[in-house]
Amino acid sequence: MAKKKESTLINMLLALFVITAVSGGVLGLVYSFTKDAIAEVDLKKNQAAIQAVLPLEGEITYKADTLSYTENGVTTTFPCNLAYDAQGNFKGAAIKTSEGGFGGKIEMMVGFLADGTIKGTSVLSHSETPGLGANMTGPFKDQFVDKNPASFKLTVKKDGGDVDAITAATITSRAFSKAVNKAYNAFEANKNQFTPAVEEIIPEAEEIETEEGGTENE
Repeated sequence: MAKKKESTLINMLLALFVITAVSGGVLGLVYSFTKDAIAEVDLKKNQAAIQAVLPLEGEITYKADTLSYTENGVTTTFPCNLAYDAQGNFKGAAIKTSEGGFGGKIEMMVGFLADGTIKGTSVLSHSETPGLGANMTGPFKDQFVDKNPASFKLTVKKDGGDVDAITAATITSRAFSKAVNKAYNAFEANKNQFTPAVEEIIPEAEEIETEEGGTENE
């Protein structure tokens, strides 16, 4: 009888191993077929976000880059796209940033004009509460447009800043504001790398086509 139990246990382990191996193989196969499509979707999403936060007129070239900013001994790297006109003049930057919100990480892109003025913001992903924190994608974000953080304090009014918080979603409002502020700090800390010679820009540039013509109360 004991021998039968041992045999059953071995059979169960073997069956489990086979199922796991097959499942892993199938997942790997699916990924190999879909990774290029996923990458293309992510690229288009990124390009759309750049156009949303940094809409510029004329012939604009975008250069993919990264910005580093150190605060309290911690260095953070921010992916970005720097915008230049046909003469090589720096016109602005679209910077990816993030911060922990009420439901998880909030990933964003913020567009700055050359003088540091915020041109636009776009939430790329979030897990905030529908009807509360998720409202950051609505009119809330509009209050940041055309504001320069040099004079517009990027903290909620409850904390002494200039940002009107979302009703019943103070945590999300703080996170959104902090993410924008982090992007601005990176922008300011890296101004010296925004004006390369024209010949450094054009060959490396990434061209982006533009269209013409629960609660969170504390």
